[in-house]
Amino acid sequence: MRVLLIDGFPMVRAALTGLIEQNFAGAQVQGVDSVAAARAALAEQLPRLVLLDLHVDGGFELLQQIHREHLVLPVVVISGSDDTEDALQALGAGAMGYVPERSDLNTLVQALHLVLAGGTYVPPLKRLADEPAPVAAPARAWAELPLTPRQKGVLELLARGLSNKEIARELNVSVDTVKDHVAAVLKALGANSRTQAVLIATQKQGR
Repeated sequence: MRVLLIDGFPMVRAALTGLIEQNFAGAQVQGVDSVAAARAALAEQLPRLVLLDLHVDGGFELLQQIHREHLVLPVVVISGSDDTEDALQALGAGAMGYVPERSDLNTLVQALHLVLAGGTYVPPLKRLADEPAPVAAPARAWAELPLTPRQKGVLELLARGLSNKEIARELNVSVDTVKDHVAAVLKALGANSRTQAVLIATQKQGR
C-alpha cells in the first residue's frame, strides 16, 4: 500500500511514516513537504491514501483538486484545529477523515483503518462538545430533517462510519441502492461528502 504524506515538518513526516509502516503491513510512505512535490508524486503514481496537513501552503487547494480529479482517492486531513467550522470546510472539500493533531496515536491508526475500509472519520470536535456525538446518534435524532425514513436510516449508518458495502449488508439492499440513498441524503442536506452530511445533520439537530 502506497501512502502519500504531505507535511512541512521533517520530524512529523518521520514520526507518521514510522507509525504507518508499523501498523500497516507492506505500507510504503512517500513524504513530501510542498504542494508542488505532492502534485508531482500524484502525477507519477496514485497512492492508496493521502495524509495532508492543511497548514502546507496551498494545502486546501490541493485537497479540492484531489477530490475533483481523483474522486475515489481517500484523503485524511491532519489538523491543529478541533473547531467544527474547520472540519466542515475540510470535509466539504472532499476529505474522508479529519484528525486533530492532539489525537493519540491509536486514534490516528483507527481513523486510517476506517477510511481505508471505505468509511469516514470525524473526531469529537470542540463546538460539538455539548451535542450528541455523530457516532452515537440514534435514528430519532434525524426526525426534523427533510429525509425519508429510509434516508434517515442510511444517515444513521453513515454516522456510525459504515461503508456503502456494510450499509447494503445491514439494510439487505444492493450497493447501488445505497449509493442512490447516499446521493439523495447529500443533496437534501446540501453536503459535499458523507462526513459533512453527518456533521450538518448533527448541527441541525442541536439547534
